[in-house]
Amino acid sequence: MHLIDLNMKTLVLVRHAKSSWKHNVGDKERPLKKRGIADANLVSIAFKNRELEFNKVYSSPANRALSTCKIFINNLSIDNDKLVIDEDLYDFGGECVIEFLKNLNEGYQNVMIFGHNHAFTSICNIFGSTFIDNLPTSGLAVIDFDVNSWTDINKGNTRFTIFPRDLK
Repeated sequence: MHLIDLNMKTLVLVRHAKSSWKHNVGDKERPLKKRGIADANLVSIAFKNRELEFNKVYSSPANRALSTCKIFINNLSIDNDKLVIDEDLYDFGGECVIEFLKNLNEGYQNVMIFGHNHAFTSICNIFGSTFIDNLPTSGLAVIDFDVNSWTDINKGNTRFTIFPRDLK
């Protein structure tokens, strides 16, 4: 049993897994490559050992992000009813994602989001305490904020990262 610290918010950012460019589809429809599926499984299984529970899981509607999200949900045994697909996470600059984060439900302590670069690398560096040159595909970063309102998130503490290359 983990005690919940009401003066703490935890954000888990996961960049979508490696996607395939060999299909003639629009950006939002691009599927994952086999390597992407393997890396998402690798990272999500390594992350499972951290035993974090989530109030909500949010994903960009893009196929590659949502497919990555579903691999994590399955491997982490998260209920599908905790998943929300949100258009604001289909963002590459980061402004929409930051606005999204600052408007999260105050009752949520732990939130996981799936999305895209350059937005996610920027957010890791804006809010985290550890500089990340590039959040790789299937890369995960956990940032803790010592606040009781998502509106107040500012510089947090990067608790840890998990990158596929570190698991191979």
